[in-house]
Amino acid sequence: MKKLLNDPSHVVREMLEGLAMLAPDTALLRDENVVVQRNVPEPAARQVAILSGGGSGHEPAHAGYVGAGMLTAAVCGEVFTSPSTDAVLAAIRASAGPNGALLVVKNYTGDRLNFGLAAELARAEGLPVEVVVVADDVSLRDTVERGRRRGIAGTVFVHKIAGAAAAAGKPLAEVASLARAAADAIGTMGVALDGCTLPATQQSSFTLADDEIELGLGIHGEKGVQRTQPMPADHLVDTLLTAIVDDQQLARGERVALLVNGLGATTAMELAVVARAAVNGLRKRGLHIERAWAGTLLSALNMPGCSISVMRVDDARLALLEAPTEAGAWPRGGRVNVDGAAGIAVSAHAAQDAASTPAAAAQRSTLQQALDAAARALIADEAELTELDSKAGDGDLGSSMKRAGEAVLAMRNGAWVSPADALAELAVTLRRAIAGSSGPFYATALLRAARRLGSDAAPAPASWADAFDAAVTAIAELGGAKPGERTMLDALRPAADAFALAVRAGKPLADAWSATVDAAQQGADATATMMPRVGRASYLGERAVGAPDGGAVATVCWLRALTPFVK
Repeated sequence: MKKLLNDPSHVVREMLEGLAMLAPDTALLRDENVVVQRNVPEPAARQVAILSGGGSGHEPAHAGYVGAGMLTAAVCGEVFTSPSTDAVLAAIRASAGPNGALLVVKNYTGDRLNFGLAAELARAEGLPVEVVVVADDVSLRDTVERGRRRGIAGTVFVHKIAGAAAAAGKPLAEVASLARAAADAIGTMGVALDGCTLPATQQSSFTLADDEIELGLGIHGEKGVQRTQPMPADHLVDTLLTAIVDDQQLARGERVALLVNGLGATTAMELAVVARAAVNGLRKRGLHIERAWAGTLLSALNMPGCSISVMRVDDARLALLEAPTEAGAWPRGGRVNVDGAAGIAVSAHAAQDAASTPAAAAQRSTLQQALDAAARALIADEAELTELDSKAGDGDLGSSMKRAGEAVLAMRNGAWVSPADALAELAVTLRRAIAGSSGPFYATALLRAARRLGSDAAPAPASWADAFDAAVTAIAELGGAKPGERTMLDALRPAADAFALAVRAGKPLADAWSATVDAAQQGADATATMMPRVGRASYLGERAVGAPDGGAVATVCWLRALTPFVK
C-alpha cells in the first residue's frame, strides 16, 4: 500500500518532529520519543503532571493531547508497540515535580508493564506516582472480567478529566481518584469495515470481504469478537449502544457524554451519520446527553470504522470536561443541538391544486406514467452511471440521477392544467432533488420548455419540437458548452434536431421519437472518443477518453423510457 513516508523505521520520530513543529507550546525530548509541554515551570512549582502514551499509530493520540489542561507529556512507542520503561521514566523526570505524576495507561500488557516499572523507578527517586488503567472495551464483557478488558477510545475522556483536575491544582490522590472514577464510568465498543496497514508492511492486518464487518475490535489491527454482515448505520449503532448501555447499567434519566471516534479512514460524513444515530439512540433510551463529540480522536492507523464511547457525568465531571485546554486535538464545543437538527421551516404555505378538466386529468395520467417510467429507468441505471462518471468525473452522477428518479416517483398526483404546468413542477422537483450541475441544467431546460408550450392542454407535435429545442438551447447557454465537447448536449442536441426534422417531415409521432432516441444514442456513443472541454472531465484531458460521457448516457436512458408514451 502506498504511503507518504520515508524509512518506516524512522516514521515515529519524523512524525513527532513534524507535530512538534506545528505545536509551538510543545517540545520533543532529544533522546526519547516523548512530547512534553514546553513551558513547564521549575519542579518545585509544578502541578500534578498527567502522562499517557503507548504505541504510535493512534494519532492524534497521544501527542495531540499534550497541552495545558490535558497531558503534560506523551510517551510514544513504535507503531502499535509499547514505549520502553526508560522512555516513560524520562517523561516523568521531564514533567513531574514534588506534587507527582499520574500515568494514564490503556489496559495492554506491554503498556502496563513498562509504565508500571517506570512508576516504581520514579517512586524510588522520590517522585510520587499514581497509575490509572483504562479498560473501557465492553465487547469483551462476556469473555473476561472488567480488569482484563482493553483500553480504547474512552481513554481520551480520562485524559481530559485528569488534565483539568491537575490544572485546577488538585493533589495527586484526588486527581487519581477522579481519573479512576471516570475510567469506571466509560463504556466503548468499536466496529471495523476492514483492517489497517502498518508502515513497514504492504498487507492489511486482516481483510474483510464486501459482505463482512468486524464488531468489537481493539485499536492495534487485531480482529474483533464477532464477524457479521454489514448493516445500516442506525442498526449498527443500536447494536453498539445496546452493549454499552447494558454493560454500564445505564438507567433512564441518567446524564452522559458521548464520543464518536473514527479509526483513521472514516470520513467526517460517516462519523456525522453515526453521531446522529448515537444521539437518537441514547435519547430513545431515556438518557440525557450533556455533551457529544465526533471525530478521529484515537485511531488505528488507516482502519475504516469507528467506536462509540459513553460516559456517565454529573456536574463535577461535566465541569472538568468543559474546563479550558490548549491541547490541539481536543475537540471544542460539544453541546448537542437536537432542536436545530429537527429542521427549521423557511416558509410555510398550503399547496394549492389548480383546477382541471376531465381532459386535463387524462393528460396528467399519461404524463405521470411517462415521468414514472423515466424515473425508474434512471434508478435502474444508477450503477452504470456511477461507473461512467467515476472514470471522468467525481462519481456522483448515478446517485444524483437516482435521487432525481425517487423524487419524481414521490411527486403528488399533480392537478396539472397543461403539460407546461407538469414541466414547471418537474423543474421544481429536480431543482430540489439534484445538487451539482445536473439539477440546474434540467430545471432550466424544463422551465424554458414550459414557457414555450404555454397553456395549451394538448400541444401539437410541432410545439413539442419547439419546446425540446428551447430546452436544449437553455442548457447550452447556462453551461457555456456546445456539441462536440463531451457533455449531455452531445445526446440532447442531435435528439432535438432529429425530432424537429421528423415532425416537419410529417412522420408518425412514434417514428419521429424512434429517430430521436437513435440520434441521442449515436451522440452518446460518440462522446467516448471526444476530448472533454468543459466540466470536471476537462481536468483529465486524454485520460477521460475511452468511455462515453455519463450525462449523455443518462439522457439516452430517460429518452428511451418515454418511448411507449409518445403516441
